[in-house]
Amino acid sequence: MYEKVLQLLTERDFKSIRGIFIEMNEADVASLLQRFHDDHEADKRDLIVLFRLLNKDIAADVFAYMDSDMQMMLINAFSDKELQEVIDDLYVDDTVDIIEEMPANVVARIIRSADTETRKQINQILKYPKDSAGSVMTTEYVYLKKEYTVKEAFEWIRHVGVVKETVYTLYVTESRVLIGVLSLLDLITADENDKIEDIMETNIITVSTLEDRELVASKMAKYDFAAMPVVDKDMRLVGIITYDDAMDVIEEETTEDFSKMAAVAPSEESYFKTSVFAHAKNRIMWLLVLMLSATLTGAVVNHYQEAFAAVPVLVSFLSMLSGTGGNCGSQTSTLVIRGMALGEINMRDFFKVIFKEFRIAIVCGIILSIVNAGRIILVYHNDTSVNCYKLAFTVSGAILLTVVLSKLIAAMLPMAAKKLKLDPAIMAAPLITTIVDTCSTLMFFVLATIVFDIK
Repeated sequence: MYEKVLQLLTERDFKSIRGIFIEMNEADVASLLQRFHDDHEADKRDLIVLFRLLNKDIAADVFAYMDSDMQMMLINAFSDKELQEVIDDLYVDDTVDIIEEMPANVVARIIRSADTETRKQINQILKYPKDSAGSVMTTEYVYLKKEYTVKEAFEWIRHVGVVKETVYTLYVTESRVLIGVLSLLDLITADENDKIEDIMETNIITVSTLEDRELVASKMAKYDFAAMPVVDKDMRLVGIITYDDAMDVIEEETTEDFSKMAAVAPSEESYFKTSVFAHAKNRIMWLLVLMLSATLTGAVVNHYQEAFAAVPVLVSFLSMLSGTGGNCGSQTSTLVIRGMALGEINMRDFFKVIFKEFRIAIVCGIILSIVNAGRIILVYHNDTSVNCYKLAFTVSGAILLTVVLSKLIAAMLPMAAKKLKLDPAIMAAPLITTIVDTCSTLMFFVLATIVFDIK
């Protein structure tokens, strides 16, 4: 499609391009325009021409799907009238998302182009903390009065619904206080003379404006809500969070957790838009911490040089031991962090999790130890320089202890982080591997000095 539009653009066949855009979904049009924006050989003026070819009914939706760089380029190219038309057709929460990504001079122009009511709604959302429910809500919802009949409710929805973000979930308010909720299906299946107060649901699940947005997204997933009402401390309805915004929150939070689990400081920009220096800056701090903490393992190895000298073959098992411990810790930490994120694991489950991981570690450790012992005896039974049975016992015993230790540490650290109000993702594989490396190396050499009677 990109090549076809490019050819039509070269031929200046704007009518055919407009016809193609009409047949496409808004998100697909935005992706197509993004390719023109990312193509370094393409003339950026062509992108402006293409956007102006869009039907006015879909232009704002396409604009909302674009990334911030392309949005800013278009805003700078827009006349005041064009910018006002786009802002007027955008939902308020989308406008806020755009504003948060723009420099001050562009923000001032957007605010200036918005009408008085939109400007008031934008300022209301912007005052909430970045990670709160209030910061991702929209104030464009359909509210009803309890005195309405179903027929009157439909007339009201027809009147205001066209400018609202969703009409599938409806809210009943009295002096702005949320007193009920019902779906469009409830209205459709009710008699037109029924009163709203007779068919509305009064057992309402809400979130507060200051509640963490990740918890809000989890609640929406739990209850299968298409929209979640956001209320203030007096139960006044101030906005709703729709499922598409909840999905954006989940994506952002998941990306942030993945970064932390890989010992990388989270970045709000995409991989290619983040500079080399910024990438290095996001990674170097954790790399320094992990490198310096790994010197503890070196200190342990240095302390037990006598064991190396007495039984040189011991050194060949260090990498296997540390690798096994790191893998076991990574498995456990991933599952525990995921369980905590999904609400399956809570702080009250601390000892329950520890006991479960201990049993898992015993089973895995015994199997790994038996296999390893058999391998060592098979390989070294003809080697007169070392007692293969003592070596098998030492290495297999260290593996069992390492597996148990790594799984217990990997289960405890994320939950301890949660208790200290830190992100559990911080306590993921890299940090756990470093801790386990030091502990497993120490246990290995202590066991070796005992079994081989090294003084």
